[in-house]
Amino acid sequence: MHDTRKIDVMENIHDENDRIAAHVNEGLTARGVFAINLMGAPGAGKTTVIRRLIESLRDLAPCVIEGDIEGDIDARELRALGVDAFQINTFGACHLDAPLVHNAVGNMTLGDSRLLFIENVGNLVCPAEFSIGEHARLLVSSVTEGSDKPYKYPLAFERTDLVLLNKTDLLPHLDFDEDFFMKGLRALNREAPVIRVSGKSGEGFAEAAAWIRASLSPLNPRP
Repeated sequence: MHDTRKIDVMENIHDENDRIAAHVNEGLTARGVFAINLMGAPGAGKTTVIRRLIESLRDLAPCVIEGDIEGDIDARELRALGVDAFQINTFGACHLDAPLVHNAVGNMTLGDSRLLFIENVGNLVCPAEFSIGEHARLLVSSVTEGSDKPYKYPLAFERTDLVLLNKTDLLPHLDFDEDFFMKGLRALNREAPVIRVSGKSGEGFAEAAAWIRASLSPLNPRP
């Protein structure tokens, strides 16, 4: 016969991740760097959103951490634009975690940067569950994904600080129900602003950049 013992596990499995995330956040804050965890599904236009925002925020010397399962296509494109971009490959993991970001930040110069975009792995589930040391979360949701995403993937919408509704230039060609989308979103999150943007035309990105400037100003009031 085998003895069976019951073991009570009292520690949250996210505790170590959260401890490292807090350390990352404190380090970035001390350097006056505002970090944005940018989330969204594959194909939502996350990297295009980053490129568009950088156009309006060049004076902040933005840098980027690119999270992908494999490959470095986006990081290379950003570097070609003169952006300091660090690649993280998870090799199967569906999200970035705090230890990965901690290692990346430790290997980046940052220099005079006051803004760090962290593009999470394309996924509407796992990235929302893990803090990675960010100061704010930005969710890119594309009209091409359909208007039911807040209902199917609630956590990402519940935990974001800003929603960019992307690819709005395609609305005339789609059956996207914006009222239905907003009803689902507001049932989860009453505070996050929703800004309609188009990665193709650039519409809406001035407003999104203004939101970022207003968010980082308490962290680093330098002109």
